[in-house]
Amino acid sequence: MGIETMKIGKRGAVVIPSGLRRKYGFEEGSLVVAEAREEGVLLRPAVTLPLERYTPERKAEFLLNNAVTAQDYAWALEEVKKLGIDPKTIPYEKPKIR
Repeated sequence: MGIETMKIGKRGAVVIPSGLRRKYGFEEGSLVVAEAREEGVLLRPAVTLPLERYTPERKAEFLLNNAVTAQDYAWALEEVKKLGIDPKTIPYEKPKIR
């Protein structure tokens, strides 16, 4: 990999050469992480993942669908009720309790 020289512009802006942008997937608007290292600053692509905010109904669905024993199921029912939700309104599969 060759060495590239860049100039720092106003407000600290640095233009990354096009070959490096293509190689590392930097595009306009990309998020990057700037990490302080002993030898300088490391720029690398930031990884972002969408975050799902669970509604009380979705939480109730998780609770009810993950019950595997009679005790789990009874606990899940109580937790759903604590959320202020009628378990009958939530789509789920009742566990097959032996």
